Formats: sequence, C-alpha cells, structure tokens
Amino acid sequence: MPDTSEDVMSVLTERIEDRFQMPLADLRRAVEAAPQANPEATTLVHWHGLLTETQQALDTAEDALVEALGTQPADVLDDPIMELAHQVNSAVASRDGRAMVVNYLLDPNAPGKRGPGTWRGASPATRRAPALPTSPPTLPSARNTTAHGAAR
Repeated sequence: MPDTSEDVMSVLTERIEDRFQMPLADLRRAVEAAPQANPEATTLVHWHGLLTETQQALDTAEDALVEALGTQPADVLDDPIMELAHQVNSAVASRDGRAMVVNYLLDPNAPGKRGPGTWRGASPATRRAPALPTSPPTLPSARNTTAHGAAR
C-alpha cells in the first residue's frame, strides 16, 4: 500500500514554500517573529501546523492498528481492532479536512476569494442590488376568505 501521507504533506509543504519563496521552517520563524506582517502566511503556517499534528495522530493510529492486526488470526476482527480501525478512519477524515483547508488557503481563485462583496461582512458600498427586479408579493383579499382560508 503506497504511503499517501507523505505525498499529502510534501505536496502542500512544497506549495507553501513556492508561494512564499522560502523553506517552511524559515516561514515559520518569520511568522513567529512578526505574526501581523503577513496574515496570509500566519494563517497558512497555523493550518499547516494543525495538519502536521493530525498527520502524526494518523501515523500513530495506523501503527497501533497494524500492530494489533499482527497479533490476531487473519479471519478475526474483534471489537478492540474495530475500534482501532475507526480511530484510523477518523484520523484520515481529520487529516483530509485540514489538508482541504490548506489547499483552499493556497488557491487564490477559490470560491469566495474572487472579488469584493462575495461574503457576508462586505461593506454596504460593495453590495449590489438583486439580480432580478422584485416586487412585494400580492396578498389574497381578506373579505373573500373564512377563518380557515377557504373561499366562500
């Protein structure tokens, strides 16, 4: 089975290094020294750190599962082994979610990053009018209905 964890981490690390034109360790030190200097770098370093922690948890969970599988007969999957398998699945989901966040942060053309006013919180000056003309809804006449809304 190929080790995709190294691929995920190395690809995202390489993209961060390409984006900021420096090794990740140097970028981390620069962010620690001046976190307000570049909010994008600060955010990416933070999320890459979370991704690294999650990858380490995944590696630990996989190692525990492999060890437990090595002590059991091939056709027996008892509750402790299934619990370890669930931990691996949860760790994979967490790692993949954090990798998606890092990927999103690296993509300048990601949805929501293309222009002013695309998200809530944009200034009122950047908001536009509705795309289609609208008018208030017309309400039924009150004198032709009963209390239950049926016509007389």
